[in-house]
Order: sequence, then C-alpha cells, then structure tokens
Amino acid sequence: MGNRFFRLVSFLGFTFLMFSTSLFAEETAYQPALYATFWALVPPVVAIVLALITKEVYSSLFIGILVGGLFYSGFTFEGTMVHILQNGFIKVLADSYNVGILIFLVILGGMVCLMNAAGGSRAFGVWASKRIKSRVGAQLATILLGCLIFVDDYFNCLTVGSVMRPVTDKHNVSRAKLAYLIDSTAAPICIIAPISSWAAAVTGFVPGEDGFSVFIHAIPYNFYALFTIAMMLLLVFFNVDYGPMKKHEENAINGDLFSTEDRSFVTEEAKVSSKGSVLDLVIPIILLIICCVTGMIYSGGFFSGASFVESFSNSDASVGLALGSIFAIVITIAFYSVRRILSFHECMNAIPEGFKAMVPAIIILTFAWTLKSMTDSLGAAPYVAGIMETSAAGLMNMLPAIIFVVGCGLAFATGTSWGTFGILIPIVVAVFENDPQMMIIAISACMAGAVCGDHCSPISDTTIMASAGAQSNHVNHVYTQLPYALTVAGITFISYVIVGYTRNIFLALPFGVVALFGFLFYIRLRGTQKSMATAN
Repeated sequence: MGNRFFRLVSFLGFTFLMFSTSLFAEETAYQPALYATFWALVPPVVAIVLALITKEVYSSLFIGILVGGLFYSGFTFEGTMVHILQNGFIKVLADSYNVGILIFLVILGGMVCLMNAAGGSRAFGVWASKRIKSRVGAQLATILLGCLIFVDDYFNCLTVGSVMRPVTDKHNVSRAKLAYLIDSTAAPICIIAPISSWAAAVTGFVPGEDGFSVFIHAIPYNFYALFTIAMMLLLVFFNVDYGPMKKHEENAINGDLFSTEDRSFVTEEAKVSSKGSVLDLVIPIILLIICCVTGMIYSGGFFSGASFVESFSNSDASVGLALGSIFAIVITIAFYSVRRILSFHECMNAIPEGFKAMVPAIIILTFAWTLKSMTDSLGAAPYVAGIMETSAAGLMNMLPAIIFVVGCGLAFATGTSWGTFGILIPIVVAVFENDPQMMIIAISACMAGAVCGDHCSPISDTTIMASAGAQSNHVNHVYTQLPYALTVAGITFISYVIVGYTRNIFLALPFGVVALFGFLFYIRLRGTQKSMATAN
C-alpha cells in the first residue's frame, strides 16, 4: 500500500509539473489586465505597510507576494499559484546572481562562526575595550569601519556587524542603533565610492556617456549620501536620539539591547578557543577583503587585460563575492589549523552553524526577491518610466527634486536601488542630453533617491543584510531607522530644489548641513528642557 501511494503521489506530482511547464511556456506572451498601471505598485506597498503595522516580516511579505500573484492571474487560483511558484520562488532561486549572493551569505556566516570559535572576536572585544572607553567611541569606531569597507554594501553590512557587535554590546549600544549605523555606512558610502560594486552598476546605466566620469562628477551632488554621513556623526556627538530609536537606546543603557522578546535572529554562543588573539580576527577579515576585491576585478576581466578601474566597472558583484569568500574561508581554515587554534573537525562544524545563523536573512531575501518578481511581472518599471517621460519636459529646474522623490518611491516599493538606476538614469540622460551640468545633477538625484528608498524599505536586500549583520530584529531596524532617513530625505529634497534653480553646489550643500545641524540641536535642546521639567 505504501509503494502504491508513493507511485500515485509521484505520478500526480509529475503531471502537475508537466502541466505547470506548459502553462509557464504559454505565460511568456501573457500580459495581465493590470499591467503597467498604478496597481503594479500595490503588492510591495501592502507588504511594507503590513510589516510596519504587525512587526512580522515573513507573513507580510508572503501576503504581498500573494496579492501580486492574484493581480497577475486575474484572481484565478491556479494561475496565482503557478505564477507565484514558477515566476516567483523558483525563478529567483534559479537566478545565478541571487544564488551567488546566497553562497556569499552562507560562507560569510561560516567565517563569522569560525572567527568566534577561534576566539578572535572575543580577543578583539578585549583589545577594543581597553581603547574604546565610551558609547560615543564604540559608535564612532563602527562608523569608521563602515566607511573603510566601501567595496560592496552586502560585504559591508555583514563584516562590520560581526566585528563591532562585541564592542557595541559592551558599551550598551542597542542592536537597532548598530543596525542603523551599519545600514548608513553601506549603500550611502558605496554610492559615493568610485571603486565599488555600486559605481560599477551606475556607470553601466549611462548610455552614450563616459559613465565613470559622470559618476565622479555626481558625487558632490549626492546629497542624501553626504547628509546621511553627517547625520550619523551629529547623532553620536550630540548624544541625541528621537522617535522609536530613543526608546531602544534608553532600554540598552538599562541592559536590554533588543527591546523585543524575539531572539531568533541571535546566534547561539559556541565553544570558544582560549588560544585566540586579535590576529585571528584581523587576518581573516583582511583576507576576505583582498579575496573579494580580487574576485570582483577577476569577474570584470582584470586578468584578461582590462585596467583596474575598467574591471571594477564591468565586475559582477555576485560572482566576485562568491569566489572571494570561498577562497577566504579555505585559507582561514588552513590558517587556524596550522596555528592549532581549531581542529579541522571544529572548523567543519562551524560552517553549518554559520548557515543556520543566516537562515532568517536568506528567507527574508528570498521573499523580497519574489515580491520584486511579482512587481516586475505587473509592469511597475514601464509604469514609472511612462510617467517620467511624459512629465519630464515640464519639470526642468524642479527635475532634480522630483526625480529624487520618484527614485525614493520606486526604490521603497521595489526594494532595489539598481533597478531604480536602470529605469530613471536613461530617461534623465535623454532629457538633458544638451545640458551636461543638469544631467549630472539629475543623475545624482536619481542615485540619492534610490539609496534613500532602499534605506527606508523593509524589503530592501541591504536593509535585510544590516539587520542580519547587527543580529537585530528586522522590523525593529526598519521602524527605528525610518525617522532618521525621512529627516535626511526632507532636507535633501529642499537642497535639490535649491541646486535645480541655482546650479550652485556651494549654496545647496552648506544649506543641508546647517539645516541638519539646526534640527538635531533643536531636538537635543527640547529633550534637555523636558528632562529639566520632569526633574522639577
């Protein structure tokens, strides 16, 4: 009976797969009734709103995916399930770029577990505690390390998190604040770093122009990235927080680093070697940086004759990071084995433990990619591109500010900065083909808007990575970061209005910095007055 049942289930499963395959082939020419309409942006908005309300990210993302599938299929059960499965989960997990990122995640999780088990992280914590004496110092060290690791945002998030967690924990910095500092030194730093995977992405989206030269000239106009860096420094030096982050920081000072009962994202402490030293953390990290940079320039053709800059511009971050991390973990295992800090058996045990630590991030990433696939199939990109093309002629001086807002909205809804670049930058280039200065300003506004939306979005892969790196509850990270990001976004919008009309960077940039300083000074003054009133 058992064999018959197994054969029956196998036959039905095979029949379903054959039917699904034929249906998928028919769907390639299918265009849903809601294609390239406002409804294409509804699924991600549903997921984001639910995540912020319920503080539960998995179910919220799945409901957004389900809404996208229903819109695509015309509310038919069969079409919805087939679209979600084949055009959603299977498609994104079969994508070579996504698989490369997942490999990098798993290996980096293994690297972190290796460094912890070898005692490198603990030794670094002891070393740092003798030199970093305050919460301010711990936060500044996190910002500095984040700025130094500018090659790639994924690499930045996970590396800075694994290195700085012991230090910030010791000085009672909340995990939400650590996640904010990591997130704010990831994409905002990469988007103004000429040698980064983000620079490579942007240069590839500038048709008919010297993309690298345009990127360099756009850096001073990338107000959101520059103001975000200023925001972090001012928050730390002023020792001020507001919004939900204020409560998290107050709880952390009193010993509660998480402000939530959920601890599923925290890696369990493994057995730690007593022989570890600071070098057992520093050397693997340096190895990882060297190997990943080498992997990226290899994927860009450096060893086939391309220049360093050209190879970085043509690099594939997924291939480069996966290759680099594989070489780094092999060398690290050999390094620990030779030093007899960990046995080969203990090193092998750390790899599945690292995989377990990355499971929450992998699940959220897979759901976010699938939601993006649903949005793409509904024509979100053509819808936004159509709006911009029809209205661009009438925007002119207001275009930088408007393109910033559109970039924010698109990146927030889709969770991707690079997709936003691909949609908006070619339109900007076409509109300002005969006005090079305004073209550079508008492209910088596009990049700033994409980073801002990515920074705010709970379905952004960078935001997910920042939560994973800090081992912070993902919704808590988004919820606490949002007021800070929106503050910077508001000041950035006004700065783009100024530079759009004056074309003078020396008016717009100082205005933004002064406005940010004045706002935080007011917040601090108001907090001091409230404290005095409470004391009286």
